[in-house]
Amino acid sequence: MGEQCVRDELRTLFLFEKLSDEQLDTLCAAGSIERFPAGPVVVEGEPASCFYVLIDGELIMSKRSGGVDIQTNRTSQRGVYFGAWSAYVPGEEHIYEASVRLTKPSRCFVLDSAAFARFMQTEFPMAVHLLEGHRVGGRRQNQIIGQREKLLALGTITAGLTHQLNNPAAATARAVADLRETVGKMRHKLSMLADGQFSPQALCVLVRIQDDVAEQVAKNRDVELSALEASDREDAIGDWLEAHDITGAWDYAPTFVEAGLDTDWLERVLASVEEVDATASLQAAVGWLKYTIDNELRMNEIAEASKRISALLAGAKQYSQMDRGAYQSADVHELLRSTIMMFGDQIGIEGKGRPVTVVKEMDKTLPELHCYPGDLNQVWTNLIDNAIQAMDGNGTLTIRTARENDQMIRVEICDDGPGIPEDIIDRIFTPFFTTKPFGQGTGLGLDLAWRIVVEKHGGTLTVQSQPGDTRFVVCLPLMAPAPVVPTPGELSAAGTE
Repeated sequence: MGEQCVRDELRTLFLFEKLSDEQLDTLCAAGSIERFPAGPVVVEGEPASCFYVLIDGELIMSKRSGGVDIQTNRTSQRGVYFGAWSAYVPGEEHIYEASVRLTKPSRCFVLDSAAFARFMQTEFPMAVHLLEGHRVGGRRQNQIIGQREKLLALGTITAGLTHQLNNPAAATARAVADLRETVGKMRHKLSMLADGQFSPQALCVLVRIQDDVAEQVAKNRDVELSALEASDREDAIGDWLEAHDITGAWDYAPTFVEAGLDTDWLERVLASVEEVDATASLQAAVGWLKYTIDNELRMNEIAEASKRISALLAGAKQYSQMDRGAYQSADVHELLRSTIMMFGDQIGIEGKGRPVTVVKEMDKTLPELHCYPGDLNQVWTNLIDNAIQAMDGNGTLTIRTARENDQMIRVEICDDGPGIPEDIIDRIFTPFFTTKPFGQGTGLGLDLAWRIVVEKHGGTLTVQSQPGDTRFVVCLPLMAPAPVVPTPGELSAAGTE
């Protein structure tokens, strides 16, 4: 039951202090004072049936954003109003524009929305017309500006996607050019058959070795060597080739190391060839071997680039239809590796003399994640691209993985650039905020990364920065929330809308 409304109490509220006795009596007759327990009073999106004014107590106001309730205000100020406050605007279906929850038992003046509208239109007709014009005109402006912002956002997203697609497309073009050159050289090598340099038996052995090498290249695809290990292997292979009078020995060595071969492999090649044909040329055999490896590596690059293009296009679709992304188990190191590869000549492994050096500190014991791999590749791409730009294309990029706790893993993407100024670091995840020159920055990359990590995966994305050490820290749960699969009933209902 409501309490009796007394005009003198209403007058103590700042919202009503200038009203006349007659106006206050009208409000008291139309409304009532109600006591409410702690808990929700109005829910955003429901029909706006009442106008509320807080007399005693405390409330929290929140808005829904990205599937999460965001607190916008917490107050115990007497006279604060909420609910159907725009009921005076005619010709609209009014809904609650925010949710309000009381933190403790509270008293409110409550007025039916229709009674509130009549009171405003009767007592303050000019003000109602002005407010109506302001509200309707403002909504119209927001619609126009909002459409333009969406178009601008679409343009910037498209520009960013085009830039990111350029990396795998360029990688494909480079690999195809190298592959064409290698195949051309292999055609010339066929002249060896006409010259009788290899017997049919030796050729069969060579083909079998080629098959074994192709299999070895596939196995070695995910093997990561340190700079010191790679250098030692190159030295060993180069020395072996020189000792056997192979022309271009030190040009062959890096390719053989990348394929996972060692001197034992080369000894087996030599033994196999000499076993069936003592006159066969080891130089020619090693040449065939190198061309085989080059072809396999280039085809792997083309396959990786094609997968990356598909992932980027899927990511673009997921940006507008976030609930339809592919959810599956994935190795975070594989995602990082394929993303790094797409940057081509911009970055290289430690010791290769590229403008940006990549240092990897990987915890190989990490389990696979249940996640949205295409989206996470988008995150890595945005963060790595930002790091490269922050270093002005020259510096050290450090990528580190570790366990955060029993339920999460941690990925750090670090650069040794100048750092992020303190006065803007709190705004870098804000949509459309960018420090890049006009027309060069989208202001959406970090916002998109934040939404993928936080909203879609239930993780965290933070930044720590000082000159020479900027770290973007991504923490991901081992099990991201799976996509919601609609029930047959929901699908049927959706089909009838």
